[in-house]
Amino acid sequence: MSDPMLKVEVLGPIATLTMNRPDKRNAMCDALMAEIDAFFSAPPKEVRVVVLAGTAGHFCSGLDLSEHVTRSPEDNIYHSRNWHAVMDKIQFGGLAVVSAIFGAAIGGGLELAAATHVRIAERSTIFQLPEGRRGIFVGGGATARVGRLLGADRMTEMMLTGRKYTADEGLALGLAHYAVDDGEALALAQELAGKIARNAPLSNYMMIQAIPRISDMSQSDGLFTESLVAAMTQTTPDAEEGLRAFLEKRAPNFR
Repeated sequence: MSDPMLKVEVLGPIATLTMNRPDKRNAMCDALMAEIDAFFSAPPKEVRVVVLAGTAGHFCSGLDLSEHVTRSPEDNIYHSRNWHAVMDKIQFGGLAVVSAIFGAAIGGGLELAAATHVRIAERSTIFQLPEGRRGIFVGGGATARVGRLLGADRMTEMMLTGRKYTADEGLALGLAHYAVDDGEALALAQELAGKIARNAPLSNYMMIQAIPRISDMSQSDGLFTESLVAAMTQTTPDAEEGLRAFLEKRAPNFR
């Protein structure tokens, strides 16, 4: 029996998803995408945080081009929109997602990483959008996610030239939040996932849902939305527990 393309390990409130196509540098195929979709569509109830990683030295080298070349224009539209739907589930599904990145985070792999909320890159990481060198265009959400991290001007240059960014460069540009030595990303991802899992669930949910949407709004609309979110979170039992814990100088015990 062959190994699964997506290994899932659940330990308490943390699920670790490992993309497992080592012979393809974990390139994304329809079957792997479907398994990721299935997990985020119906995660175990106890899970609050997901750690996403690759295997055999690579995070994800992007779209499996052996599948790409056989599609019609119509099929490519549907395929792209399916990627968008799955990436939206990762970003807005309600679970905090921490990515442990190493080796290739190329094309669709970078799009996948950009949908996660906390990104840790090892020194071996290569961030790249090489679609222009292959006569194609991004289709998994890079213009909406990577473009917002880098800015449209820098993303345009990155695609035109096929430029590669290192972990340290990615850290400076916002592609990663942490840059660590090789072999350290997964451990830090698990540590941070534990911290996030100990937060109040509604507080985490609102951070994931509200902050990126407020960034799309005008300042006045964003400030009003912030007030609504604050009013909802600050009147919960967890908010009361958080305040009591602070005053009593102890760790809070959230639901």
